[in-house]
Amino acid sequence: MNSAFGHDVVLGIIPAGGGNDFARALGLPHDPLAALEMALSGEPRAVDLVKVRTGEGRECLYLGGGGVGLDAAAAAYASGPCRNFPGRIRYIAAALRAYCSYQPRRVRVTFESDNTSQVWQSAVLASVLNTPTFGAGIRLAPGAEIDDGVLEFAFLEELRFGQLLRALPRLALQGSINLPGLHIRSVWKLRIEVDPPATFHGDGELLGSSPVDIEVVPRATRFLAPRVAAR
Repeated sequence: MNSAFGHDVVLGIIPAGGGNDFARALGLPHDPLAALEMALSGEPRAVDLVKVRTGEGRECLYLGGGGVGLDAAAAAYASGPCRNFPGRIRYIAAALRAYCSYQPRRVRVTFESDNTSQVWQSAVLASVLNTPTFGAGIRLAPGAEIDDGVLEFAFLEELRFGQLLRALPRLALQGSINLPGLHIRSVWKLRIEVDPPATFHGDGELLGSSPVDIEVVPRATRFLAPRVAAR
């Protein structure tokens, strides 16, 4: 996708990964053959991308969800020891394993809309999403849309073990999250600083270290999507 950016191409997705959240946001079914048939009978749909500049100066794009904190730590386990687990269980197991050793870090966020920095505060995760779900259907930002020109920023201050245990049944069965201390707001551009520096992931790929500058690239590329999902 990064190599195709800026070129006049239409991309197609066959959902064969562990998460498939972007394919879900496009309206494609989970079955690869059914998704292929539906995409080919559909039409191009312009969607937004997320552009990231890491602390090392690397610029890259991602489609769905990314962030620093517990989800980035879980991404390493999801692509490693937990990679053979099915669907959402893979990401929940990875998050549980990461939680056992994860220490919250101090995070400061600067939003372009008001050009002011938040105070440094402890955080479990600071995520920027273009899709309603991540981790195979976990609805972290249910109001997100892939073509509305904005991103959703999710910030979780703390996650106590008791809160995690109470959240697990709904998380595993329904993919829904209802945690105190979870804040979500719409953003166009922001900067995330972490003390000490932490790794930022995009769509489960570890991209580089903080600080990171993140912005939406509206209608940046086109994907084949079902006609009912096109606008």
